[in-house]
Amino acid sequence: MVEELIWKYALINAYTHKGKANPKAVIGKVLGENPELRPKARQIIPLVNEIVEKVNALSLEEQEAKLREIYPEFFEEKKTKKEEKKGLPPLPRAEKGKVVTRFAPNPDGAFHLGNARAAILSHEYARMYDGKFILRFDDTDPKVKRPEPIFYEWIKEDLEWLGFKIDEIHIASDRLEIYYDYAEKLIKMGKAYVCTCPPEKFRELRDKGIACPHRDEPVEVQLERWRKMLNGEYKEGEAVVRIKTDLKHPNPAVRDWPALRIIDNPNHPRTGNKYRVWPLYNFASAIDDHELGVTHIFRGQEHAENETRQRYVYEYLGWEYPVTVHHGRLSIEGVILSKSKTRKGIEEGKYLGWDDPRLGTIRALRRRGIRPEAIRELIIEVGLKRSDTTISWDNLAAINRRIIEPIANRYFFVADPIPMYIEGAKEFVAEIPLHPDHPERGVRRLKFVPGKPVYVSKDDMELFRPRNFVRLKDLFNVEILEVSEDGIKARFHSVDYEIARKNRWRMVHWVTEGKPCEVWVPEGEELIIREGLLESDAHVKVDDVVQFERFGFVRIDEVKDGKVRAIFAHK
Repeated sequence: MVEELIWKYALINAYTHKGKANPKAVIGKVLGENPELRPKARQIIPLVNEIVEKVNALSLEEQEAKLREIYPEFFEEKKTKKEEKKGLPPLPRAEKGKVVTRFAPNPDGAFHLGNARAAILSHEYARMYDGKFILRFDDTDPKVKRPEPIFYEWIKEDLEWLGFKIDEIHIASDRLEIYYDYAEKLIKMGKAYVCTCPPEKFRELRDKGIACPHRDEPVEVQLERWRKMLNGEYKEGEAVVRIKTDLKHPNPAVRDWPALRIIDNPNHPRTGNKYRVWPLYNFASAIDDHELGVTHIFRGQEHAENETRQRYVYEYLGWEYPVTVHHGRLSIEGVILSKSKTRKGIEEGKYLGWDDPRLGTIRALRRRGIRPEAIRELIIEVGLKRSDTTISWDNLAAINRRIIEPIANRYFFVADPIPMYIEGAKEFVAEIPLHPDHPERGVRRLKFVPGKPVYVSKDDMELFRPRNFVRLKDLFNVEILEVSEDGIKARFHSVDYEIARKNRWRMVHWVTEGKPCEVWVPEGEELIIREGLLESDAHVKVDDVVQFERFGFVRIDEVKDGKVRAIFAHK
């Protein structure tokens, strides 16, 4: 009875902590939930240590199988808790059929997990309220955040892959005349002016709360300067349209903020050099949110200052500002999300491209075999927290594992293969289900032929010691006789799995004549390439997500000339 309890708690602890149970945690559970056992603590502690050691010696798959065997209720409880998990909270001031949200990426790099938070929240709420979701490309900075044609397409593709239904697409660089009309209107109203101060001089005055000398000049003078900006009579940096604000505002960045500036030879990918006067983010965004009928804006907490600036434009034009929902930044431990760092790494040859599996771009996650449902679920789970959130890769992997486990067929992949020669065994065909829970999918057949080696992984070398016994998974049990540089010599022992289970012999996977296969394994900044052999009859194609037993889930990245390349997703 006590032993069964300890096995139960040790397996649960190991399953929820990457395969390693903590003896203290297990003791705490055993005695905490069964107080009648406390008087026997001295006898129980050594038994806990012994059982934890046995549990930790099992693979993740063996731990799960054992837990399902002795305590299947654990998985039912987990499933029930997951189903009870609440979705997103109600949206303030939202009416069914009237909600309009937007996502406004800058197409200067690939879409990444950090961007995905605002995008997914915007889309989910639009769908929740039978509203409209707008994709608006914010591409009016051809100098610093230079847009590139490929990223317009990639962002659309990534959103569609994530399951988005895009109701409208707008591109800011196509709307410059609209921004010009509003700029002129605000100048005529006396709410904006053209500043020709050198930038450092303006900053000096602004920080002291002193008006720029051009601020209160007549509207006719301002309009003349505005025409000169449009006609090319000012060079880059010589004139800026500013929105009038409170010169005593506690945040100097809000004081008379810049709305439009000149860029010489912008060579924009869509408009070339047709336009020289370009709106800055806050002006273009403020105008478009009104013009496109946006009712709710989801933006990072760090953009709160932008809202303060934009509200001046709304107030002057008599518009109602959209409901703003702020959220914190989202990052993932050990994964690069910064576009500038990614670009630099690609240019330096550190990364293989925007879909390098070490990165946090949506294309990289897709390449690793992360499902779009997993990304959406993760974002919804994090929700609308205003604080910054750092998730671990394990958080995303746990959600993804639950989604792909039922659909991923199983195969044997042997990394760094070592030949094992087995004496005393007859010819044998192992029939192994493609998926243990779905027999209707069929089986794989691996044939053992006497005199020919099976190949096992170098990762299991510690198990291959003389007089040790192991079970070749779904084949038979063998005794290790000798280990040398040339390989492993073993002797057939028995076929029955129960013998291996009773003796707690470890299980290893194997192949006979496998096809060459390499698995790319991202480990932080490193990309480890594991060479090995995949079952020769494994029917895999590009984009399949499968499980290499005892290795992990992978996505098939390339099948060429009889060789397979896979990208490691997670255990």
